[in-house]
Amino acid sequence: MAQDNRPNILGSPVERMYFAWNDALSRNDAAALLALYATDAVFESPLVPHLLGTESGVLHGHDELRPLFDRLAERKPPVRQYYRTGYLTDGKRLIWEYPRAARDGEQMDFVEAMELNKQGLIQRHCVYWGWFGVRVLQRDQYHK
Repeated sequence: MAQDNRPNILGSPVERMYFAWNDALSRNDAAALLALYATDAVFESPLVPHLLGTESGVLHGHDELRPLFDRLAERKPPVRQYYRTGYLTDGKRLIWEYPRAARDGEQMDFVEAMELNKQGLIQRHCVYWGWFGVRVLQRDQYHK
């Protein structure tokens, strides 16, 4: 019998993060979302300058992340849905897609790419936006 050398990810920090992050965001729970990040985490997204009025889309640490998550919880448009079909991982990095074409129509399209630290917290998080999501920013739907 061949030995399976793949890492066991069931119940792993990666799997827990996949579900916990989506849950906190969908409930607009800024505090729960922030608790998933290392205190010195780096976050990158086009949403940062849009919601915070900054030049850069890069945030460092809890003090910079907190205002983004608070504002996001208040202003998230209804077209921001949570349909996804799984994730990819190497045991440290976690990547998944929110596809534009969802079960109930179109949703904002993103790819979430995270790196977890040894404690299982997000150390680095980059959000890559698809054309439908970018159109939401262009139409300023986060402020309506």
